[in-house]
Amino acid sequence: MSVRVRFAPSPTGPLHIGGVRTALYNYLLAKKEGGQFILRIEDTDQNRLVAGAEDYIKESLEWLGLVPDEGPGYGGDHGPYRQSERKGLYAEYAQKMVADGNAYYAFDTPEELDKMRKEQEALGHHSAKYDARIRMQMRNSLSLAKEEADKLIASGEGIIRLKMPDNEDVSFVDLVREKVTFNTKELDDKVILKKDGMPTYHLANVVDDHLMKITHVIRGEEWLSSTAHHVLMYRFMGWTAPQFTHLPLILKPTGKGKLSKRDGAKFGFAVFPLEWHDKKEDEIYAGFRESGFDPKALLNFLVLLGWNPGNDEELMSMARMTELFSLDKIVKSGARFDVDKSKWFNQQYLMATADEALLAPVKAAMPQGVICDDSYLMTVIGLMKERVTKYGDFYTEGNFFFSAPSSYDDKQIKKRYTAELDSHFAQIDILISASDGTAPAMETAVKGYLTDNELKMGVYLPLLRIMLCGELKGPDLFQIMAVLGKDEVGERNSKALAYFKTL
Repeated sequence: MSVRVRFAPSPTGPLHIGGVRTALYNYLLAKKEGGQFILRIEDTDQNRLVAGAEDYIKESLEWLGLVPDEGPGYGGDHGPYRQSERKGLYAEYAQKMVADGNAYYAFDTPEELDKMRKEQEALGHHSAKYDARIRMQMRNSLSLAKEEADKLIASGEGIIRLKMPDNEDVSFVDLVREKVTFNTKELDDKVILKKDGMPTYHLANVVDDHLMKITHVIRGEEWLSSTAHHVLMYRFMGWTAPQFTHLPLILKPTGKGKLSKRDGAKFGFAVFPLEWHDKKEDEIYAGFRESGFDPKALLNFLVLLGWNPGNDEELMSMARMTELFSLDKIVKSGARFDVDKSKWFNQQYLMATADEALLAPVKAAMPQGVICDDSYLMTVIGLMKERVTKYGDFYTEGNFFFSAPSSYDDKQIKKRYTAELDSHFAQIDILISASDGTAPAMETAVKGYLTDNELKMGVYLPLLRIMLCGELKGPDLFQIMAVLGKDEVGERNSKALAYFKTL
């Protein structure tokens, strides 16, 4: 059977970076095995849907290059691929489980459920669950007389709950955790069909995975405990369950606790692939795209958060990741989200990318109002690309290429400058102006003058850099001069020297 995997997000908000990793692992397995990568939108919880979230998910996957083979807007023979559009399918399967004695109707009101939980907690049952121990004390088709239950069902009052066997071990094989066993005493009678006819996640994902012929379910470890319910539903329906793989958590940069969207906002880094405008909270959350990341670099970083290729390779193309990927190399422990490491990956990709290929994304990252021609920007890219980690850094780290400094490093100026240096700077300006304007010519002229006059390179060259850049940073000093041009260098030197005298 051909490998078929699905990425099944809920459009209740933006796609978290943990979800991106889940999509990536599904995608890699499908491509490795020549199978299909399916996008399914799990929108059964209609009350939590967020406008624009589905489009955001699709745009994110396309930006990353994880384009589905099937899904809403992508075609396929197993649609529809939105669960809300499959609503009519689920009741049939839920009712079959009721008829077979594996599920039942429940009529409890929210007030009755709340009372049950409080009573159970008072008795010392801290995890008050609707389960085999408690179900006969509640209002459902098992505890009520048949006539009363039928009347309630006919009036549309009931929901359907899964009937968990009492005190039975349910085992399944997880490719990360090997054999996993839950006793049904630990599990509740989960709601599988709501009053409005919409399924819960548990019923919908089992039915859809079966009908869409999903062979491997790769998802986050938060679904591990629910898998026992799903395994039982497969058994109740007489279906073969897919192979399960539950991925470890992506942890905060500190290594303690699950990475959340608040961590990104708190510490100033992205946890979403694209920028997200949260209208409800009136907040804007940073995206890796807008932060200046290459999508290929981001995927390379993410693939190693929870998976080991079995060697020391770090930098891998998508083709190489696909070649090396296997589920048995996924690790059990959580992976720390190392922000600096993500920047390192992006830097490596920038350095390995041709200047021409960087032109468009660097231009897109430039602030509004900054105007320069492509030829000039290409020169800046060539000088700066080994010094930056993100597209936006070409401007923020190399802003002196686009405008004269508005401030200077006073500490370094005071450390080196005295008025006695002015006459030498005047001569240096004359030599620069008389040169042919190339970096080698200006370097020969300036260093030759300093050497001939026994002047310290460690005093004059840093001050020249501050005059041009405002601080001690940037690529080769004379390459900066050549890019700026002799006239601009002269103007900046004069302006800076006037400022130096005020300190």
